[in-house]
Amino acid sequence: MVPAYQEAARITGTLEALAAQRDREFTLLVVDNGSTDATAELVRSFAARAPFPVELLTEPEKGVGSAVDTGFRYAIAHGAALLARTDADCLPQPGWSAAARAGLVASRGLVCGHITARPDEHGPLGRSVFRTLVVLGAFFGRIRPAHHRRHGYLTPYRMHAGNNMAITAELYQAVGGMPRRPSPTDRMFINAVRRHTTAIVHRRDMVVQNSTRRIRAYGVLGTARWYLERGAGARGVDVR
Repeated sequence: MVPAYQEAARITGTLEALAAQRDREFTLLVVDNGSTDATAELVRSFAARAPFPVELLTEPEKGVGSAVDTGFRYAIAHGAALLARTDADCLPQPGWSAAARAGLVASRGLVCGHITARPDEHGPLGRSVFRTLVVLGAFFGRIRPAHHRRHGYLTPYRMHAGNNMAITAELYQAVGGMPRRPSPTDRMFINAVRRHTTAIVHRRDMVVQNSTRRIRAYGVLGTARWYLERGAGARGVDVR
């Protein structure tokens, strides 16, 4: 499933990356969150030649959480037992869907993948900054007092990138689904899962190349605030 908003400049790359998966035994849902650019038209054009079924949904309620929740609940209502998500500015690597499926079959829970920086948006320095910010964000999440297990969590905190995750339909429904709100939603969701189960695994072979455009939009310090759970400051919540 791919939530999308005003992604005409990037979504074709995401769709082509999904078409290049080694495991293509899935239906792709794209949830357009009210785009006014050519996002929907590009998805329809891709659907006509895609190597798997493609469905385009529309979610008028603003917020990536709303788009994700609508997509996952639609999939579940139509019989899906295994769910996976990336974003419309990301490039899942060829083994992504296979790794997600294997992780779900083995764990019957939540699978978190590995994110790296897209090579086409920043040079080596920008990609190094991105890696550093992700590491800092993960470290802060682990030591943050509110994330400690004494608050009812069943497993230690692990940073969870919403653009590279998979979950069983059963678990998704059991935890109440993705918060229907603008980003950030990932920490709220992983903590809901942590309160419910220990079946959370990380797969290094489930790789998505992540957009680094937040660095350009927020600057290094603003992006650090974001990854350190300090919000976006005076900036918009979604870089979309």
